[in-house]
Amino acid sequence: MTTSLIVADTAERAVLREAVAKLVGRYGHDYFMAKARAHAEPTELWSELGAAGFLGVHLPEAYGGGGGTLSDLAVVVEEASAQGVPLLMMVISPAICGSIINAHGSHELKQRWLPGIADGTRKMAFAITEPDAGSNSHQITTTAHPDDTYGGYRITGTKYWTSGIDEADAVLVVTRAPTPGPTGRHPLSLFIVPTDTPGLTWHPIPAALHQPERQFTVYFDDVHIGPDALIGQPGNGLRQVFAGLNPERITAACISNGIARYALTKATHYARHRQVWHTPIGAHQGIAHPLAEAYIGTQLSRLMTYRAAELFDTGADAAEASNIAKLTAADTSLRTLDQAIQTHGGNGLALEYGLADLWFLTRMLKTAPISREMILNHIAHHSLDLPASY
Repeated sequence: MTTSLIVADTAERAVLREAVAKLVGRYGHDYFMAKARAHAEPTELWSELGAAGFLGVHLPEAYGGGGGTLSDLAVVVEEASAQGVPLLMMVISPAICGSIINAHGSHELKQRWLPGIADGTRKMAFAITEPDAGSNSHQITTTAHPDDTYGGYRITGTKYWTSGIDEADAVLVVTRAPTPGPTGRHPLSLFIVPTDTPGLTWHPIPAALHQPERQFTVYFDDVHIGPDALIGQPGNGLRQVFAGLNPERITAACISNGIARYALTKATHYARHRQVWHTPIGAHQGIAHPLAEAYIGTQLSRLMTYRAAELFDTGADAAEASNIAKLTAADTSLRTLDQAIQTHGGNGLALEYGLADLWFLTRMLKTAPISREMILNHIAHHSLDLPASY
């Protein structure tokens, strides 16, 4: 089934798309689900992706990357997901953390972390959400206290729904200053904290998600870090976070779009070959039309996602496009997966058909990394100039 012609790939990007599909396809959905059920790292696949240059394709060559763009990483994430292997850690480590460090980290931080992120030998988690501060980052309470005795900082606080910290070498954590600034808000700062630092612990959150990465509550109990762990200047964290939020939204949309493509491939194959009264069920408009609509929605979503990536790559304001892409991709993929399950009838709920086990992950992407309600707030306020609701 053709799913890429509507997206205008360059010749190089078409080769990249084919290479990623071939590599990940050797592992496939069964491999992914075996790792997901065990909450085990997909070590072999991750190592191959890194060695092939796919994880760091968007990072500078000077720091071990491929010298490409976020659009290239978008291809990698989408194609892996289209093979039934939607790896959330691709969004977290190379897209969010890699992009933030590349945009705002010191030369020393880039040298220390980017080559490993690019070749897959290192992973980095991202900690921003807190139990009492979800989308409102100004309300976080995790605090970085300047430590005059030892130098550096002491971090105290709790983060929530932090993905994959158990398999990460470090966590990029968003903190606030202990005292408010002139605006009354506490300035934010970003730090890279190695996961073996004393005082840093985590506890798993039981969740319905079927994915290799687990979710955690993370505790910072007087975690001492040196001044070299700070990204950029103290108090500049809000601007630094935004260097990772648009890549996060775009690559999350790519996971959704890839899942939709995977589900459509499964559904159309089944509809062509499953016969009832000697007729393929795909010949019936009750089956064919919903799948055609799902295909149209998926292609429109992919167009907006790559448009957002292109805007980001050119340095333009990509916030509106990234938010639209994330919302439409999440909604469309869930409808598409549901229709693929429906096309299979009762078989759609049988795990051997590789659809139902993606439901909770696909549903999660309507809520994370940003809820559709917050996206609608952003569009209403910033795009339509309506009064802010909060």
